Formats: sequence, structure tokens, C-alpha cells
Amino acid sequence: MELFGRTDDFGDTGSGGRGESYVVAQRSTRTRARGINQLVDLVTGNSRAASRILVDLLGGDGLVSRVVALTGRDDAVIATCDASPFMVEQAWASGIPALRQRAESLLFRDESVGGVLLAYGSHHIPVAERGTVAEEAFRVLQPGGIFVLHDFLTDSPVDVWFRKVVDVYAATGHDYPHFERDEAVSCLGSAGFEDVVPVLMDDSFVVSGATKEQAELELGRYMADMYGLEKLYDELGAQDTHRRTFELVCDIFRYEDVAGAYREVQASFDESRSVWTVTMPREALVVSGRKPAAWS
Repeated sequence: MELFGRTDDFGDTGSGGRGESYVVAQRSTRTRARGINQLVDLVTGNSRAASRILVDLLGGDGLVSRVVALTGRDDAVIATCDASPFMVEQAWASGIPALRQRAESLLFRDESVGGVLLAYGSHHIPVAERGTVAEEAFRVLQPGGIFVLHDFLTDSPVDVWFRKVVDVYAATGHDYPHFERDEAVSCLGSAGFEDVVPVLMDDSFVVSGATKEQAELELGRYMADMYGLEKLYDELGAQDTHRRTFELVCDIFRYEDVAGAYREVQASFDESRSVWTVTMPREALVVSGRKPAAWS
């Protein structure tokens, strides 16, 4: 399916997309909550704008909105947006208001929102149009508002995962360049943002199961569904796909610290809930910038 002249990777199966399996994965709302809450905190804790509206540019079926609802927080009103018709329809079906629009051409009025979030799919924006997205975010933000860009560095474990696993086993492939740190910083600076700060953020996935093996297989299932590894399902069947995906995750998601030690997939027993928890480390590049307060 063509989406504004591009292939819609997040369309339904009939159109060649992986949106249906992605939506199944996102039913596990808490799996990505650690990173999402940090991103929302970054906006709400630093915005000096009057508006509480936070525009989630790549909102999919509304996961950020659901995570925020879990916490009961009222310091942000999430405006879920996505370019994929299927994703927007799925948000509507779950009772989440959503707007179909491209991140490069926003429908919001000038200086009408307090925060803009570009996360979890920023690398899908063509390199030539990334500056335009930042300019559009700048346009719709009120003075003092915050723009947050989230993605994963080129050659990071996440980038390796997409190249060696998703591009091989997903029906859609995955030929999208991730961000360089300097590119992301320059993108915000060139658009007019001040106080531009790049940081590396813990964006780990956390899943649970009654036993250690069940928790490991749940992580494998989540990753296989989220990234649409249909060729692996066709080759191995469901149970073996989940096991093989977990093995691939363990091989790839390893982060070396300055002392030479590695952060790896870890399983632990949560005595308070009597469940096993598996944590998959992910490190995200997050760059934030503020629209100058005196812009108007």
C-alpha cells in the first residue's frame, strides 16, 4: 500500500504491512512504559508553554496515550497522530482520539501546543525531510514549548537488530537509516530550537511470566510480533519462533560500559508479584530543544 507516495509498513496484512502483528504486541502496554514515561516527563518537566497538549507525531495505535492513562497523570493531554490509516483506525477502535497526518505537514495551528514528541519510528522519516519535521514542530509549538526527538544511533544494537533480523524476516523489510548524534542535534538547532541537549536514555523492554521460561518466551513473542517476523513464523511455527527470537535478542542487545562490562538481557524473580521478569536493555538517543520564549 502506498502512503502519501510511500509504502505503509504499518498497514494491515492484506496491504503487505506489519500493522496487525504490531497492534497485537502493543496490547502489552507496560512493556515499553519505562522509556515512554521518561519521554513524557522530559516534555512536561521542561515545557514553559501554557498548553498541556503533547503531540505524539508517530503515535501509531495510541500506545503513549495508554501508558500515560495507566499512571493517571494529568500534566499532559496526548494528541495521537500517525500517517498510517490502519494505525489511526486501531486507535479509534480502542477509544483513543487520533489524527491522520504526516509529521512533515502538521494540521495544527501555529503556536497551539506545548510539546511535540517524535519517537519510536523517527528513522522512517526520509533523511531529506527530517529538517522539515523539526521546522513543523517549531511552528506549532508555543514559545517555551519542548520538542523531543527519540531514535537509536547508527550501529547501535537496535540498528543491528533492524538490519540483521527485521530486514531479513519481516515481510516489509527494514531499509531505513537511523540517526547520527550530530545529525539529530543539527536538525533541532537548524530549525531554531535553543537549549538543545542530547542524552542516552534507558529505554529497556520489561516483560513478565509465571516461570523464567515463560517470561523469556513472552519477550520473544513480543519482539516477533512487534517487528512482524512473519518469515520466521512461516519457517519455524509460533513456539520455536518465540524461542529463536529470544536467542537473537540475547545475541544482539548487549551494551558495553566504560569499564568493559556488558548490560545484557536479565531475568529476575519479582517476589512482590511472584512472577519472573525479563528486562531487555535498549539505549535510545534523545535530543530535546525549546522554542525561544521571546519568539513571538
